[in-house]
Amino acid sequence: MAHMAITVGFDLDMTLIDSRPGIRACYQALSERTGTYIDADLAVTRLGPPLAEELINWFPAEEVATVADVYREIYPSIAIAATPALPGAREAIAAVRESGGRAIVVTAKYEPNAKLHLAHLGVEPDAVIGDLWAEQKAEALREHDAGVYVGDHVGDVRGARAAGALSVAVATGPCPAEELRAAGADVVLTDLTEFPGWLSDYRPARA
Repeated sequence: MAHMAITVGFDLDMTLIDSRPGIRACYQALSERTGTYIDADLAVTRLGPPLAEELINWFPAEEVATVADVYREIYPSIAIAATPALPGAREAIAAVRESGGRAIVVTAKYEPNAKLHLAHLGVEPDAVIGDLWAEQKAEALREHDAGVYVGDHVGDVRGARAAGALSVAVATGPCPAEELRAAGADVVLTDLTEFPGWLSDYRPARA
């Protein structure tokens, strides 16, 4: 069976973790600290792209890099404890391991904060690669020879396709199932609770 072992990549925000409560609290704190209005409820409806793409909606372009540093600095004390794992997240990672494969996390999130989330939740992937979005994720997926990439955003679908990996999408983030299919996802699951069953069917099909 070992010859069938594969590396599976997972996105983080809204794939493995429900980052909305923590990120909402962070944006509220950032708003208080900077004196700039941020609609935190709106911001958490469009998670996925890099932080700067959200901040540009609220701050002048020349301030975005500085404000992003403030956000990342306050993030650990505000967002980590407030962020739960999504249903099936731990089981999905475990299913990859039990199949003899490797599970990696490839995310647009600032890598140190991504690692803090996973450590807090007791999730231990084989590697965590941060600061990559959409097609950029293909760099890490190719480097780790990932055959499958699991994500919740059309950007994740694009990253999987750019890497030549099978795109497995979960409809737990801002993109509904039909949008994920239209973007080219090979498989669309309701959430990660369906992933172990899918994986066990997928592996024999590759033999």
